[in-house]
Parts: sequence; C-alpha cells; structure tokens
Amino acid sequence: MHIIVCIKQIIDPEVPFHLFRIDPVAKRQIQGTHPLVISTYDEVAVEVALQLKEKVGGRVTALTLGKKEALQALHQTLAMGADDAILLSDLNFEEMDSFGKARVLAAAVRKIGEFDLILCGRQAGDVELGLVGPFLAGELGIPCVPLVANFEVANGTIRMRRPVETGYEILEAPFPLLATITNDTSNVPRYASVKGLRAAMRAPIPCWSSADLGLSADALGPKPLRIEIDELFIPHREMRCELIEGESGAEKARNLAARLKALGLIG
Repeated sequence: MHIIVCIKQIIDPEVPFHLFRIDPVAKRQIQGTHPLVISTYDEVAVEVALQLKEKVGGRVTALTLGKKEALQALHQTLAMGADDAILLSDLNFEEMDSFGKARVLAAAVRKIGEFDLILCGRQAGDVELGLVGPFLAGELGIPCVPLVANFEVANGTIRMRRPVETGYEILEAPFPLLATITNDTSNVPRYASVKGLRAAMRAPIPCWSSADLGLSADALGPKPLRIEIDELFIPHREMRCELIEGESGAEKARNLAARLKALGLIG
C-alpha cells in the first residue's frame, strides 16, 4: 500500500498571542523569528498513515508545498517513520489560493505515480480553511471522506472510523480515495527519536518545481485566484475586573445576579 500524506508547515500555534504580527497588505502572518512546525492535524495525518503502514505494510510519502524551510517539516516526517518526502517549491507557488495548491499537489501525485490513499489534515492550523484536501480529491477525480480518525483494511477495501456527536460511524470504500484526518485518542502523534532525527537529516529530499510538474506560470497565479481574503487581523481583546461586594455569600450572589442582569448577560 502506498499512502501519500500532504502536510503544511506553519508558525508554531504555541507562540504567545501578543507576539503574533499580521501584514495587513499581504494578508498573512509575519514569521519573524517564530519557530515553524507541522500543522497539528497534518501531523495527526502522518501518525494515521504510519499506523496503517504498521498494520498492512507498504510505504508512506510526505508531500508539502513551501520554501526551503519546509525541509525541516519533511525531515520530521521521515524521523517519525515516513519512507519518502518531496518538497514542492517554486516562486510561482507562493501566491496561490487553495485551488492552486490543490492543482500543484495533484500534479505532484501524478508524477509520483501509483497510490492507494491520500491523507490531509482536516484544516491548517493557521488559516483553518480546510479546502485543499477536498479540492485535491476533485482535481484527481477520487472520492473524499472528511474527518476520519483511523482505518482498517480488509478484502481490498478500507474501513474508516469517524467520530460523530453520538460516538463513531463506520464507512467503507474501495481504493483509491482521499481522507481528511481529525484528532482522536487513537492517533496522538508519536515523538521522533534522536536516532531517527539524525538519520532523517541525512536523507536526500527531492525538490520539484513547476517545470518538473509540467505546470505553466499562467496556470498558477495570481490571475487564476478564486478565493480572496478580504481582511486578516488580530482580534482586539479587552478585559475588565469588577468586584462584587456583600456582607455574606448569599448577598454577594444576589448582587452578582443583579449585575449580570444589568449587563444583559442573563435574563
């Protein structure tokens, strides 16, 4: 079985809120000196792929769009247990929307060749649109199953376990297909060992450009953009502390309820 996992490198979401900066013209986060990490759900997707590989065999290929810095994320997937990694990097890739990214990823998948399963995180940890996975399935003409937690394979089909409000539902489909992965107690990402990291840093990672994928600049952007971000900003947060007085706990409770009603927070 060949599993392709599409990942994205983002600014670490654990960076303190007050350190985030936005470029209001380019409508994107400013990296500065912030560390970069694999987007959370994409890292979960890598874990799900590795679990499936351990069950049925095969290989896992990690795929990402980005600059040279994205090699760090790909090396991490190799250290976790992925067999191959490919970087898609080109100046023409930098101003694309989700449609354009899906088009590039689809071209890379076709260049890779045969596959059984493509996994994407349910959404990226920065813009959280959750569109590239479904668009990629559309580009390739294969089914897309969203919000899957884990898999079982039997008799040439794949069985998917998907969390819902009342528990889990089980879906079954033939290969090939694409699934977007959500977090679950069964797919917490493993840590890469020091030995694995050292070996991964020595592994060669090919870098494919638009020319390698047979994609013309006209097909990539910015003219073909179909999704436009109208505004990107950091919400303003205002906090106030108000002390409720009273001689006893009961009196304080009554005063608190009265104040909440005055503010329109309770009826």
